Amino acid sequence: MLSWIGLIGGLALLIYLTVRGVNILIAGPLVALLVALTAGLPLLPPLADKLADGSAAPDFATAYMSGFASFLSDWFLMFLLGAIFGELMAASGAAASVGRWITARIGSRYALAATVLACAVLTYGGVSVFIVAFSVYGLAVALFREADLPRRFIPGALAFGSVTFTMTSAGSPEIQNLIPMPFLGTTAYAAWQVSLVVALFMAAFGYAWIARMVRKAVASGERFEARASDDAFTQEMRLPSALLSILPLIGVLAVFLMTQTLGKWALLAALGTGVAIACAVGWAHRKQFGEVFSRGATGAVVAITNTCAVVGFGGVAKLSPAFAAALQAVQAIPGSPLIGAAVAVTVIAGLTGSASGGQTIALPLIAPHYLHAGADPQELHRIVATSSGALDSLPHNGYVVTTIRAVCGETHASAYGAVGATTVVVPIIGTMLALLLFAIF
Repeated sequence: MLSWIGLIGGLALLIYLTVRGVNILIAGPLVALLVALTAGLPLLPPLADKLADGSAAPDFATAYMSGFASFLSDWFLMFLLGAIFGELMAASGAAASVGRWITARIGSRYALAATVLACAVLTYGGVSVFIVAFSVYGLAVALFREADLPRRFIPGALAFGSVTFTMTSAGSPEIQNLIPMPFLGTTAYAAWQVSLVVALFMAAFGYAWIARMVRKAVASGERFEARASDDAFTQEMRLPSALLSILPLIGVLAVFLMTQTLGKWALLAALGTGVAIACAVGWAHRKQFGEVFSRGATGAVVAITNTCAVVGFGGVAKLSPAFAAALQAVQAIPGSPLIGAAVAVTVIAGLTGSASGGQTIALPLIAPHYLHAGADPQELHRIVATSSGALDSLPHNGYVVTTIRAVCGETHASAYGAVGATTVVVPIIGTMLALLLFAIF
């Protein structure tokens, strides 16, 4: 009972502290410590008992730092290049040029759609969702400035285009769509027919919802608010041509698609290419490059450590007895195996604050159970992928914290409404639609 109080209370406290603006580097380990204490975990390695095989039993410090350090070692270089790339796009005027071209051709009322589309193309092209936010932020600022839209909706637009209808859809090269494959013997295109319907629904419904929120804010008098940190470009300033300015983004996507055999390291090659092209496009501003690179490096460190803090919390949470009990409880849900799988993955992704983490923890345990219960592997793959992208986007999620605070410089109080609507509610409804379609057909 105590571990249940610690796990659920700890998650609620982490969300509360995050929304209240407490630094996640403080809130993450603090709340993880609470979960560890209520779970009966030893706090330090010397206090842990020895297991039968001679290894040490899990402890709080090791579990937290293992999660923290593993994410840092896996993703730091990608965060670094992604942040520098985004800063270069803004400082060179490339983002402003593309934003001005789009608003001049299709009208300022499509600035929101252009931001979402840019994220969707990069995400479905395989660029990590974390890096997409860095890459498109400068463009989003330029588009929102030209259209005079409230900038507090930029995180919602970036998140909606990245972690909903593209991230978990059939054919997506994102890991959230690939993790189920070895467990279920499926391909990335599993149940693509239903996935296509669900993706189109989420795209249309989610966009209509966030667009309505933006229109309502504008009608109430909200406008774009410039910041001293923005690289502002007036109408009189000479910017690179739109054709040249889009080349860095095209370069990132093209190189990434051509170097797939490198696995996740293809992203390094792609971002390195993007940085090189962005430098060439913005060569007239080369005297600022030192400051731009420094700003990008600082932003990358802040962003990745914010995410690591949440990953560390998930590493401790999964050791709680309540976590194992919760997993057993959802597997006992009567009815269709697909419903049980959806609930299991959604809950675990919410507890760990990670779609990929939720799948990685859940699949080894639930896949044999539900396959034995008669679930179709193709359908199970699609349900697991889609449902993992719902409660994972609660306020404490690493991507959410990074995008809202580190990338966009907003607060949860101002920006999370749009993020939560499009990345939590919309995927939940999408999962329900997928379950309905599988039940009918």
